[in-house]
Amino acid sequence: MLESLGMIKGIEHVAIASVNPERLARWYADTLGFVINYSSGRAFFVKAANGMMIEIIPAEGERAPATQASPGLRHIALAVDDFDAVYRRLQAAQVEFVGEPTESKGNRVVFFKDPEGNLLHLLQRAQPLP
Repeated sequence: MLESLGMIKGIEHVAIASVNPERLARWYADTLGFVINYSSGRAFFVKAANGMMIEIIPAEGERAPATQASPGLRHIALAVDDFDAVYRRLQAAQVEFVGEPTESKGNRVVFFKDPEGNLLHLLQRAQPLP
């Protein structure tokens, strides 16, 4: 029955509301190697090498305090194939890390923040999830 309704192909993008969308988009490009692939002048799309995009839109109102377990979107995981090289590059760029890298079952992870406090993490999996 779902086939007759069409297929969802995947997630095209997620959005981040920003106090300065252009500045944050440039950080994603300069620091993480994303490409700014579209701008309306107010909103920006940044694209990762695998095609996944983040839309950065103007924020309205005050930001609520967030923790790892607060309701809502909590982080964006960035897949890497050379954890150590990317970690060193981010250290050199003086990003704010939240803890030290950890490893479990061959998977390596470290959390960090973008300049507006949005939580991201590097992720190198030993084996892809099924």
